Amino acid sequence: MRLAIVCSWLNQYGGAERVLEAVHDMHPQAPIYTSIYRPQALPERYRSWDIRPSFLNRLPFIQRFHQPYLPLYPLGFESLDLRGYDVVLSLTSAFAHGVLTPAETQHVCYCLTPARFLWSYHSYIEREGVGRLARVGLAPFLKSLRQWDRLAADRVDQFIAISRTVQRRIRKYYQREAQIIYPPVDTGRFVGPAEPEDYFLVVSRLIPYKRIDLAVRAFNELGLPLRIIGEGRDRAALQAMARQNIQFLGHLPDKEVNEQMARCRAFLFPGEEDFGIAPIEAMAAGRPVIAYGAGGALDSIEEGVTGLFFREPTPNSLAEAVRRLDEHRFDPGTLRQHAQRFGVARFRRELAEVLEQAYERTRA
Repeated sequence: MRLAIVCSWLNQYGGAERVLEAVHDMHPQAPIYTSIYRPQALPERYRSWDIRPSFLNRLPFIQRFHQPYLPLYPLGFESLDLRGYDVVLSLTSAFAHGVLTPAETQHVCYCLTPARFLWSYHSYIEREGVGRLARVGLAPFLKSLRQWDRLAADRVDQFIAISRTVQRRIRKYYQREAQIIYPPVDTGRFVGPAEPEDYFLVVSRLIPYKRIDLAVRAFNELGLPLRIIGEGRDRAALQAMARQNIQFLGHLPDKEVNEQMARCRAFLFPGEEDFGIAPIEAMAAGRPVIAYGAGGALDSIEEGVTGLFFREPTPNSLAEAVRRLDEHRFDPGTLRQHAQRFGVARFRRELAEVLEQAYERTRA
């Protein structure tokens, strides 16, 4: 099978890149097409991969400040030459599903989410703190991009969603059905649970939609120890509002993150995510999760068995869930067994079946 992989962009490291790594491990010879590529923002191993960015990558400062160039992204993806492939697999949270493929090529889209800044515009803009003047200027561009995004979805032969929430968005925004394949989680790197210590934990990029501010405000009220691992543009503002019981540990190596997860009282997941890999990693380490009861958390967390939900996106609601934690006993073995449902082997098996079926359709 001649396979090409397309992803939205490669200028930061997060959950989407972990999915890409799992796919690349399955098909190491497949070229990876993308809009922009910033090698220094990604692990060293990426530099040995066959990564082919679009012409957008040559525009000034785009690798660090890509938002001003958003109107050009459709043109960037449509410029990619994908002739000669049996199957194209796009991994996308924006634009990558809009590539042009020959009629004989099957295009499978693994959709992380339809673009938040297009289809969840008002909530996205509010959290990003965009001013009124900028909103007025953005409006006509975003309308045009939504129209392109919707039409581009018709170029996809088969959609795959990462959660029931994303499946519903695909149905609503693109009028397409999608099967679900949960993203791969490296549950095997957690050897076993350790004796918990007296702190709660957040592991996240510190950006607005992750809602780390809810955790900070809740623990300002609770006065309990909270550790926050991660970096991002919100760090200074979050530290300014945090009291002394809250520690910011910055970026840590995976080994140290694993140790912090294995010893926390509970892992906090305060934002609404499309899926959410970190909570499953915490469960693989034998620790329960306190999560906002929306989005992908509804697929991965079983209330009272592997964690607790708070139902309103407010500090008070999160604080109340933390207070309820002692009312429950969470078995580390049950947590680890539950996490195995989302392991890498399961992802590879399910995705391989979809790609093989797509290849058979090209041959037919």
